[in-house]
Amino acid sequence: MVEGSASTATEPPPPRPAGPRGGGADPERRHRSRAGTAGSALVGAAVVAVLAGPWLERHFGLPAFGAWRTLLVAIVMQGVPFLVLGTIVSAAIGAFVPDRVFSRILPRNPVLAVPVAGAAGVVLPGCECASVPVAGSLMRRGVAPAAALTFLLAAPAVNPVVLVATAIAFPGKPEMVAARFGASLVTSVVMGWLWIRWGREEWLRLPTGPGHVRHALGVGRTEAFRRGLQHDFLQAGGFLVVGAMAAATFNVLVSPSVLEAFSGSPWLGVLVAAALAVLLSVCSEADAFVASSFTGFSPTARLAFMVVGPMVDMKLIALQSGAFGRAFAVRFCAGTFVVAVLCSVLVGSVLL
Repeated sequence: MVEGSASTATEPPPPRPAGPRGGGADPERRHRSRAGTAGSALVGAAVVAVLAGPWLERHFGLPAFGAWRTLLVAIVMQGVPFLVLGTIVSAAIGAFVPDRVFSRILPRNPVLAVPVAGAAGVVLPGCECASVPVAGSLMRRGVAPAAALTFLLAAPAVNPVVLVATAIAFPGKPEMVAARFGASLVTSVVMGWLWIRWGREEWLRLPTGPGHVRHALGVGRTEAFRRGLQHDFLQAGGFLVVGAMAAATFNVLVSPSVLEAFSGSPWLGVLVAAALAVLLSVCSEADAFVASSFTGFSPTARLAFMVVGPMVDMKLIALQSGAFGRAFAVRFCAGTFVVAVLCSVLVGSVLL
């Protein structure tokens, strides 16, 4: 009794919950603040690099920097409109869509929810930059991670805009459109099922951003939408810049003659085309036109380029790292790359 009394007497009082402006520890708010600051810094660095490009070229004789700057701007400008679309949808889901909507649409069984989520990607025209914040918002609203990740992969790969662009890039070859649709949808569904079987919660840093800010702080729907949009855009925009910088650097440093040495081999050609999709980071609405220009590669290799690109590229790796953590991005992107290549080879051998 004495020991219990002493222990009770010396026990510190429980910490008070921090209010909206409280100085107490609020890990979620500190994380959002750091993410927004880092994103703003990365976007600012890219703007400075672009604006200072002509001065650097004149004073230091760096012609390659001009090409790098042009590619950086092109990749970012390709992704920003769809990133804005994705963050708007993400913020709208967090602020306006009740949780019960998702419970009605998706089956309770995650195994069945995965193909439904893959089919849902058909109806949303968007780029891979848009799918990451939307998938994060879906997880915040209680959607099973496997279903949200399936949607993340399917939405930029099988939507009507991408399929029409593929038909235009490969005129008179409907089999290429069918092969892209089939391989992409199968890849996204297989990855969702693989996550159910082998995925671990500790790999995935579930997004806990401002999706629940309206419930946590009692703010209105409009204010919750504004805060969610600001958070998601600043965070995702910074990682988009990182991926664009990496892709532009590769384009400048690697000579096209290096790629031509591998295009003649069927197996090496597929692997090189898939690796190019990761490194070039072309928007999913435009990658079919790039693939059609790879005349030295086999049809299956060009299919692999179009299947891998919307699911695994430099900007997507960066975006997923920022949204779900590096431990998740490394494992999920590596697995997606392998599954996408295998599905491309299997579907290509049947349809192409």
